[in-house]
Amino acid sequence: MDLLTPLETYCRLIIRARELEAQVPALDPDEDPDNVDDFDDEQEDQALSVLEDELNSGVEEEMRALLDDLADDQLAEALALAWVGRGTFDVSEWDDAFAEANDTDPESSIDELLDMPLLASHLEAGLNAFDYSCEGVGQND
Repeated sequence: MDLLTPLETYCRLIIRARELEAQVPALDPDEDPDNVDDFDDEQEDQALSVLEDELNSGVEEEMRALLDDLADDQLAEALALAWVGRGTFDVSEWDDAFAEANDTDPESSIDELLDMPLLASHLEAGLNAFDYSCEGVGQND
């Protein structure tokens, strides 16, 4: 299968999806009533919070814009690749996956992709199923 969308676009989408998956809501120490008088737990929470990537709506907005810029058939391809990577369809069922994704409203396709848990892994597995890889893409030699 030849990709309709440049591999670099998928690789960028995978990177952003990983960033989005790594984000966690910020913790408000005032929200945990059991933690009010426990200074040691509060210190530990603050120390660990630097390791968390807090929610950044810019990443999701960038992903939505990237997907929105795709032509309808490219968006269908992205959704079908994610389905293959997730195991909803097998590689041998590509034509069926693409046809079903092509019948999906573009806005619904974007929403489904953005709401898909492990989108980065699914896209990467879908690309790998067709012998595409992001390894080395975007690196200057």
